[in-house]
Amino acid sequence: MKSRYGEATQGGPGSRSGVSRRNSASPRLGGEQIVPRRAFTLVELLVAVAIIGTLVALLLPAVQAAREAARRLQCANHLKQIGLAVQGYHAATGNFPPGNVLTKAGYCPGVGGEVELDSGANWLLAILPYLEQNTLAAGYDYDAYNEGEVNRWARETFVPVYSCPSDLAPNEPTVPAAGPASASLLNLPYMPGSYRAVSGRSEGWRFLDSANLTSYPTPWRGAIHAVGVYGFTVEQMRDVRDGLSQTLLAGESTTRTSPEWRTFWAYSHAHFSLSAVTPQSRILLGDFDQCGAAGGTGRDEPCRRGWGGNHPGGLNFVCCDGAVHFVGADVDMELLARLATIDGEETVQTPW
Repeated sequence: MKSRYGEATQGGPGSRSGVSRRNSASPRLGGEQIVPRRAFTLVELLVAVAIIGTLVALLLPAVQAAREAARRLQCANHLKQIGLAVQGYHAATGNFPPGNVLTKAGYCPGVGGEVELDSGANWLLAILPYLEQNTLAAGYDYDAYNEGEVNRWARETFVPVYSCPSDLAPNEPTVPAAGPASASLLNLPYMPGSYRAVSGRSEGWRFLDSANLTSYPTPWRGAIHAVGVYGFTVEQMRDVRDGLSQTLLAGESTTRTSPEWRTFWAYSHAHFSLSAVTPQSRILLGDFDQCGAAGGTGRDEPCRRGWGGNHPGGLNFVCCDGAVHFVGADVDMELLARLATIDGEETVQTPW
């Protein structure tokens, strides 16, 4: 049978299939008309990419801030453990650990000849057993010089609790810039750390960490300082007349530049494991080079004993009572210096 268009149909009159193929608009599936899908245009793709990029840009700072908050909390927890370890040491011995033991009584061959040794153990070595670091403590010879070959393994060992996770410098043995271990003398690498004891306050020239000290105001001393020099011995809690909760014990000391001047936890020479508080704002920069460029009384000596943490706005300190506090980088430096002494008899309003 022919349609009026002259084409054959598939059935005769009354047939359900008698519909011309020419009248079919598009293929059908299950009675539904299939509409071809349209792909993304280039403009739509670029818009989608821009939206995703904007969202990432908005979320990334929040993610980074959350990560830094976690690192700062862990850093404070390390200081808390250190404070408790010092209290454990005091309970066992009746006194605070020595900041460093300066003897000036031995020599050994170095890069350019005989090198005078002046260091025994320091406070971070002394509290190892109270931080569950018994193996490391057993491997250190407390009767030998700090720079002796027998103590090499301990000097180059990484101790997690002595390192703040916000400290960006690599945790690898480094030769310190000064003292018997320096490159021009013994050239001995030490493992870095992030925390130093507060040895007291300074005006920029005198520090209670040096074997060359000839005078120092007794009320300026801190809870942990050098012994075996200028008649100073270890302190006891009863000596902290300014109050345990108002006297700094230890804090963060890091530098973004000149890693040879950073903290070395096992190095007993001078300021590498303990520092004074000089009332100069530059010592809180956490950057040795910037501190030196800023200038001030004592030239770069206060910078060698600088404080700083890679946290936005400040750094952590632990007090003699074991409490950890975050101190802002804009703190009154005279106030901070007063908090560094154990017997200054100052009236202070704590900045936390």
